[in-house]
Amino acid sequence: MTTIADRLANAHQRIAQAAQNSSRNSNEIKLLAVSKTKPNTQIIAAYEAGQRLFGENYVQEGESKIIALKPNYPDIEWHFIGPLQSNKSRTIAEHFDWMHTLNREKLAKRLNEQRPAHLKPLNVCIQVNISEEETKSGIHPDEVHALAAIIESLPRLRLRGLMTIPTATDDVALQHKELDKMQQVYQTLKQDYPTLDTLSMGMSNDLEVAIAAGSTMVRIGSAIFGEREYTHNQAV
Repeated sequence: MTTIADRLANAHQRIAQAAQNSSRNSNEIKLLAVSKTKPNTQIIAAYEAGQRLFGENYVQEGESKIIALKPNYPDIEWHFIGPLQSNKSRTIAEHFDWMHTLNREKLAKRLNEQRPAHLKPLNVCIQVNISEEETKSGIHPDEVHALAAIIESLPRLRLRGLMTIPTATDDVALQHKELDKMQQVYQTLKQDYPTLDTLSMGMSNDLEVAIAAGSTMVRIGSAIFGEREYTHNQAV
């Protein structure tokens, strides 16, 4: 039976091979294990195999996991990677280390106000709708600089980079086109904010293309934990 440790090792191998194919150093690329809908036992299994970065999509589920695991696993770095309603921002500000899906000024200001003073500033990525699909979250690439300027003015937030979810497709050429465009947006923003270090893009099914396009953080769930396990009343 394949274990989580085996699948985690395989994911690292895929990242290393993709980096080599793109003449990149695999140390430049972080693996974010997407643990949404998975029990704490599986998170612990991944932790014991060396994983420290975990991503959650649902506010209440993520909060309960953090509260349960923090006492014994204080070095886990918790990333929120799902859509967020403004009225649930306090939980993210108080419990998470990273927020990948920041896409509006109102939310940025709420997170800044609600981030406790005793915690380090909340690391944030601006979510960009690089495919410009109407049903997808994220801002238009042309709006990135304006939101970045607002975030930079907020002392309890730290702008780390950009995040995107490209079109869900088997068309590799389209994936390349969108992710290469995302890299251009990132490099343009980095000219004004040279401390940026994170381009969060790539998942289980497209991490190779994402790494070729310059991703520094890939979000892998099913390839590590198996398919998602939804309940009929999944907390959001």
